[in-house]
Amino acid sequence: MRMAPSTGTRLGAVRGALAPLVDFLLPCACIACGSRIARGGLVCAPCRGRLRPPPAPRCERCDYPAGTGHRPGRPCLECLDWPEALFMARSAVALRPPADVLVHGLKYEGWRELAPLMAELMERRLLTALDALDDLDEYVITCVPTSAAHRRRRGYDQAELLARALSGRTGLPFAHLLARGRQKRTQVSLHPQQRMANVRDAFSHRPADGQPAGGRDVLLVDDVLTTGATARAAAETLARAGVGRVALVTFARALPR
Repeated sequence: MRMAPSTGTRLGAVRGALAPLVDFLLPCACIACGSRIARGGLVCAPCRGRLRPPPAPRCERCDYPAGTGHRPGRPCLECLDWPEALFMARSAVALRPPADVLVHGLKYEGWRELAPLMAELMERRLLTALDALDDLDEYVITCVPTSAAHRRRRGYDQAELLARALSGRTGLPFAHLLARGRQKRTQVSLHPQQRMANVRDAFSHRPADGQPAGGRDVLLVDDVLTTGATARAAAETLARAGVGRVALVTFARALPR
């Protein structure tokens, strides 16, 4: 005997039939440029194509675009005074349109759904650095934590969202290894020396599951690398806690215009 379709099946059919009408009446728009895109998308194909890494040649250590006079194998002026523990940095894209819009959307506008896309690009950039990372399977992923006040205001920590998404893509474990005290001022408008002073003693070690880091190498995740002041302070805290090497991975790298 032929069975009548279930309520769930009928609702699914109705939704499928109405989907084109909904797309017409309520079209989805690219977060970066506002152009119409298919439902379920966030960033259109042209904007994705404009998300590019910092221009080559780049410093082998910090990924900053290097001049023709830079000697390969030696730190550039951007990372010359980085602590030894922070041995490498890689950024998925340069902080230029539309990357700046995505960073702002994730950090200030509640677009959590951007984290998987941004982590996808971070993973691709990371895979180009496998020679420098030795055995990637031995790394643990952690994030540069935001302040408690910012987390309450936003409802989440954008760097943690990126770190967890990157953990899901790579299969590497995620662990909270850092805690952040009260932030004195936002870093956005500060000069390099002010940034260093602003994050001095900002971090403390947070043992994962009550256990110390114990010599593990760490992938330190953040949304943007600007002067490196925050990453330096975080890496120094991790080094004092006994971790191995620290590699910084960010979505974007701020560059001079």
